[in-house]
Amino acid sequence: MAEHYDLLIRNGTCVLPWGPEATDVGVRNGHIVALGVGPDATADTVFDARNLHVLPGLIDPHVHFRDPGDKTVESIPTGSLGAILGGLTAVFDMPNTAPSMVDADGMAWKRQYVEEVAWCDMGIYVGGTKTNIPNLGDLELTCGCCGIKIFAGSSTGDLMVEDDEHLEKVMRSGRRRIAFHSEDEYRLQARKPNFKIGDPYASHMAWRDEECAYLGTRRLMALARKTGRPAHILHVSTAQEFEYLKDYRDIATCEVLLNHLTQVAPDCYEKLGGFAVMNPPIRGEKHREAAWKAVREGMVDTVGSDHAPHSREAKLKPWPTCASGLTGVQTLVPIMLDHVNAGRLPLTRMVDLMSAGPARVYGAINKGRLAAGYDADFTIVDLKKRRRIEESWIVSPCGWTPFAGMDVTGWPLATIIRGQIVMRDDEVQGKPAGKLVKFRG
Repeated sequence: MAEHYDLLIRNGTCVLPWGPEATDVGVRNGHIVALGVGPDATADTVFDARNLHVLPGLIDPHVHFRDPGDKTVESIPTGSLGAILGGLTAVFDMPNTAPSMVDADGMAWKRQYVEEVAWCDMGIYVGGTKTNIPNLGDLELTCGCCGIKIFAGSSTGDLMVEDDEHLEKVMRSGRRRIAFHSEDEYRLQARKPNFKIGDPYASHMAWRDEECAYLGTRRLMALARKTGRPAHILHVSTAQEFEYLKDYRDIATCEVLLNHLTQVAPDCYEKLGGFAVMNPPIRGEKHREAAWKAVREGMVDTVGSDHAPHSREAKLKPWPTCASGLTGVQTLVPIMLDHVNAGRLPLTRMVDLMSAGPARVYGAINKGRLAAGYDADFTIVDLKKRRRIEESWIVSPCGWTPFAGMDVTGWPLATIIRGQIVMRDDEVQGKPAGKLVKFRG
């Protein structure tokens, strides 16, 4: 008797853990149950992936979906919609939202909200503060929590842990890997009087210079080694950091942002003004080349967007009063596919950075690879499709992207989450059905 499946993906080239292979995939009850399916098999839904590549569901491990309830600001409904339109099956959302994710009540609220309105699966960071350190060991084990996020610089209010004493206490509270924004707050504040309102936007990379990031990472590595606590350094942006981190691979993983692989200063500031301002800054060509070298050498574990949308009005203000942060969740996959087509990295390495890597670093269960028993998450792409990124395609309420007008080769044609097709050919299908990602304790 012929096997019957809920979903069959036929005729595609699947990127399996051991490499690309032409094979059919059978899905049942939201999970992959067969790689290699007989010609007589049947299914409720058959997806013909002829001439397409079937990737394990891609993950953006670094997004900021901001406030709920305000339709002028990015939130989980619009942010996760942009994610599936851009080919992502899961995102990990940062804690600087309203309310901020720093206690059990906030985490409980967000868990419920995710499963009511999210289009994609989501992980949630808990924010470490100087006051919730005793609770972090319990909070990091709550359902849906991908880990602790620490702003060692570049934050405001409670979401800042800048001194070594409190950073060490954080590292001694709990056991899972901690994600760090690594800029040295003391250097930032000491250099701030050297600049004034109305200075060129390129002053941003002068103020938050390479030493600011490098010093922050050196301090964090010393504490990680002292405490034995695994660290994940977010958005590494300097050649010095990449070289330094080679000696800490036993205790540290790292992320690079699409922006630091794609944009270069000072050109970006001259072209985009405040729409190029982000933390840590986009830097010169030497640092972009170092980021690509780190990707090629296996130093980089994950790639993210650091999607942090702000209104046009906030970005048009003079420096340094303009908001810091760029949109990116919807454009991450197309631009990474363009880098693949340009020969900057193989498709298998992209999958490692954007699927297996996030799952490995954060301990996501049943995510990150095409294998029997894993969640039936797929990003189906046309590597040869050429398209221009237009702001009319962006669904974020802010409505802009720093990549507007960019021509790319490679495009996501379908997003499938736990066996359900949620996007196909730019059309959203069904209703929001995102779930919390499960993580190892």
